[in-house]
Order: sequence, then C-alpha cells, then structure tokens
Amino acid sequence: MSTRVAARTVRELVGQVADPEIPVLTIEDLGILRDVAVDERGHVEVTITPTYSGCPALDAIRDDVTRTLAEHGYADASVRTVLAPAWTTDWMSPAGRDKLAAFGIAPPGPRPMGPVLVQLTRAPGPVACPRCGSGDTREVSRFGSTACKAHWTCRACLEPFDHFKAL
Repeated sequence: MSTRVAARTVRELVGQVADPEIPVLTIEDLGILRDVAVDERGHVEVTITPTYSGCPALDAIRDDVTRTLAEHGYADASVRTVLAPAWTTDWMSPAGRDKLAAFGIAPPGPRPMGPVLVQLTRAPGPVACPRCGSGDTREVSRFGSTACKAHWTCRACLEPFDHFKAL
C-alpha cells in the first residue's frame, strides 16, 4: 500500500474520533484534524490544532487518536499539536454545524473579521434557537459549559441552549 493510500485510510479512521466535550462531533467535523502522514516505514503522524491553546480535552483527544490507530494495526503513531495558524470556527464542517444544531447547540455564525478580542460584553445580534428556530433569544452568560460556548435562552419556547462562539 502506498503511503498516500495509507494516509487516506488513516485519516478516515482518525476522522471518526469523537470530541470528548461534544461527542456528537468528530475531530474532523470540528476541524481540528489538520493532517495525517504515513512514512515508508509505516510510522503515522497525526497533526491536530486544538480549539484554543489551553483546551482541556487535548490529552483525551490525543489518547483517543492513538488508541483508535492501535486498534486498527497502526501501533507506531504519534500525535503532533500545532497552534499556528490558530483554529477558527471557519474550519468546522457543514455536517458538524448541522450536528451541533440537532444536538441542541446553536452553531457558530460567521467569524468576526480582523483581530478577535476577548470581551466580557454581550454577543452582537440574535442567535437562532436550535430547538424551535426563533430569533427571539438572549444571552444569559458569555461563559457556558466549555470555554467555546455561551449560555442562551429562547423567549419563544423558553428552552435554554448553548451557542458555540464564532472565533
């Protein structure tokens, strides 16, 4: 098997690894799987970029990737983390955005252009409720269950929901 074919096969395997914080998403859906390389000796190197540099799920993702590869006969594998370019919600797949909405998490909108400033102010504009689709929503807290989400509520259906922040 050529290294290119092997890399494609390995990428398909690794791409199905679930995100430990949002298990309906894979690391491929999330856009953190950057590259897969297989050399002529069969060594596999998987490159990932975390959603942010202090992501607490990074060790779990690394362990899940290496375990998945070992289970499929790729025991000689390493996971490399790269921080540049920084991950952005633009890398999230359309399927990933759809999975978020189906799971009850409002997917991120378009990423702000220019420098991204961390602010303690309310997010601009309405976020559609992932349950009923209403735009009559409000941000309850800029900080949700994980650093990449904010807590919102819908005034129409009265349901709370998370919103994945655009970065």
